[in-house]
Amino acid sequence: MSDEQKWPNVLWIVRHGESAGNVARDAAEAAGLPLIGITTRDVDVPLSPMGERQATTLGHWFRKMPPAEQPTVVLASPYIRARETARRVLEAAGIDREELTFITDERLREREFGIFDRLTRVGIQEKYPDLAETRTALGKFYYRPPGGESWCDVILRLRSVNQTITRDYRRERVLIVSHQVVVNCFRYLFERMTEEQILALDRAEEIANCSVTSYEFNPHLGRHGKLKLQLFNFVAPLEEAGAPVTTKPDVPVAPK
Repeated sequence: MSDEQKWPNVLWIVRHGESAGNVARDAAEAAGLPLIGITTRDVDVPLSPMGERQATTLGHWFRKMPPAEQPTVVLASPYIRARETARRVLEAAGIDREELTFITDERLREREFGIFDRLTRVGIQEKYPDLAETRTALGKFYYRPPGGESWCDVILRLRSVNQTITRDYRRERVLIVSHQVVVNCFRYLFERMTEEQILALDRAEEIANCSVTSYEFNPHLGRHGKLKLQLFNFVAPLEEAGAPVTTKPDVPVAPK
């Protein structure tokens, strides 16, 4: 076994709090509308008031940790809802942003949906029936909508993120704030899953807003030690504080 540890001691992956886009999507789906009523770019969609509360509540959970167990590195998607979640978490945790490494990393952005952006299930079927059929046949792991990304595309950029983590943040305590698909794709990479395994996981449960998925380094796993899953879709901090738990997808997709 190598004495050189390449992974962080702890890695938390958090989905951002509920966004205004989640709320608008629900309203459009409920009304049977083809288009979600969001006029801003996806990158600029802010947290909803509920999402702000969720992020603050999660920050209180981190605040209860001894300083020697709190994050030392924060990596956040550049999307406003993710950056604002990270900011509120640190503020509520009492962690000085200037005392840790805070990086906004575009590789952690939401999956890009191309021409499907802002469309509901109804809208996709009405506007692009042939593409909807192709997506269903190929599956979302490999299907790339025109101008958008497949899950494989997201995984490719996350492989690069992992190279950065193992190069720059070994033995650190790293908090990643990102998006629903990114959480699942990190699990795919860390646990060396197959397409069938990760899609089964995705079908089984939605990643809740401000939920925590965490790993700890175990030196006794594998030849050189590995990250071991500790928590998945953990929402106890929200439930204990009475904050609503929401599991709405960020964007419309075909039925799973």
